[in-house]
Amino acid sequence: MPSICSQTLNIIRCTVSRRVLNANQCAGRLAISALVLKMLLVSNCFALEQLPSPITKILNVYKIPASAVSIVVQDVDSKVPLVSVNSDIARNPASTIKLLTTFVALATLGPTYTWRTELYALGPINDGVLDGDLLLKGYGDPSLVVEEFWKMLGYLNAHGVSSITGDLVIDDTHFSISAIDPGAFDQQPYRLHNVIPNAAMANFKAIEFQFARSGNGKKVRITTHPELPNLKIVNKLTIRKGKCRGYQYGINMHIADSASNNNVVFSGAFPSGCQRHSMHRSVLNHDSYTFGTFVRLWKHWGGSMSGTFRKGIAPERVKPIVVKQSRPLAEIIRSVNKWSNNVMSRLLLYSLATTKYDAPTTKEQGIEVLREYLRENNIDDSKLVVDNGAGLSRDTRITAKLLNDLLRHAHRNPYMAEYVASLSIVGMDGTTKKRFRRQPQAGRMHLKTGRLDGVSAIAGFVQARDDKTYTTSLLVNHKIAHRGPGNEIQNALLKWVHDRPTAPSN
Repeated sequence: MPSICSQTLNIIRCTVSRRVLNANQCAGRLAISALVLKMLLVSNCFALEQLPSPITKILNVYKIPASAVSIVVQDVDSKVPLVSVNSDIARNPASTIKLLTTFVALATLGPTYTWRTELYALGPINDGVLDGDLLLKGYGDPSLVVEEFWKMLGYLNAHGVSSITGDLVIDDTHFSISAIDPGAFDQQPYRLHNVIPNAAMANFKAIEFQFARSGNGKKVRITTHPELPNLKIVNKLTIRKGKCRGYQYGINMHIADSASNNNVVFSGAFPSGCQRHSMHRSVLNHDSYTFGTFVRLWKHWGGSMSGTFRKGIAPERVKPIVVKQSRPLAEIIRSVNKWSNNVMSRLLLYSLATTKYDAPTTKEQGIEVLREYLRENNIDDSKLVVDNGAGLSRDTRITAKLLNDLLRHAHRNPYMAEYVASLSIVGMDGTTKKRFRRQPQAGRMHLKTGRLDGVSAIAGFVQARDDKTYTTSLLVNHKIAHRGPGNEIQNALLKWVHDRPTAPSN
């Protein structure tokens, strides 16, 4: 007996074909059409292989070909997609690749996994004085921000140390990270999204530069957070009359010493209409930044240090005097996915490698662990190309089908709740905070966005108005995708999925 799908296609052919069919044959086919179509609605035996009309309209307006778009939408309780268009074409996913990195990390490391940061006393401690060096060994904690670093030094102080006669020795050998030009991707080496990972990284190596007019309104005062004693700032800014606008508000930044990156020169003309402005940048080298952070925060505890900093390796037979545990992985991935933190995602890739390989681990080993997980769970990775696990790449490729398969697999995983909680809640937080605000769709979607020049992507879970949950993946690769059209296409698809009329359940 022909399948329901085959019978349906015969009915369609009968009603639209220009061929002259036998009247009795056609009548017979049409006689069963009502029953077949009813069964079709129940069975969902094929996916819609054309774009939903709201998306087609947007593509026509901007002259974007349908071939530039891949979509998969599927009810989590159905075996067949509701929509599947260009699903097997490998495209650049931008930051939606973080969905893959974070889930495999969650599944292999576990939601309670934590990273250690250790402090070793390389000398005797007498009357509060460490007569020797203090060694800091990092294991890739993605969340060793200023507040956590401060707590760690509080533990050191509580251990009876108040003065250090030697150097701060930094051991970052847990990961093997090849030399990478931070400006290679977009020629902006001091932007935070381009920070290169490091096993002993502190505070994402970030500096917030704050600019404000001084009391007489004729000068610009520059302050930083955190304040690092080894960061030198040369202020050549002037004030010009004008409204508070313009590229970077007229501020130019230049690094005078490229070897250490610790000498920052600001020049240009700051508009008189601006009261204050903040600029977040990554300056200093990793070791220099960690040392400056240590010195600044150590003083908060009344501590002192006589030496400087250098690289070294932790002794094998000596126990650390302080072990600082990070926040658990389930919390870490919220920052990665909700706010699309690139350096944290890149660190996860190196940490993944530790589940199979001995330190120092490499990015390539992390990618292999990621691929092995997909294969073990029957998810096709044949068209997958992973560069750094964060999506900050022109080479990364994934299909909408793989993204959809991953989301469906995650939905059945015991850690599904932790994973979904890491995604941006539409209209409420993260990168989709401003979308669908105070609209029926708000709060009913957990999503990860992605954007690069020529790339617009979004994927995640949509709870439709019929209370069914749909995995939704959209990849658009086109020269104007990253501009307004990309978001328009995303919003149109999300609204279409959410607003679908209630259909019979499977």
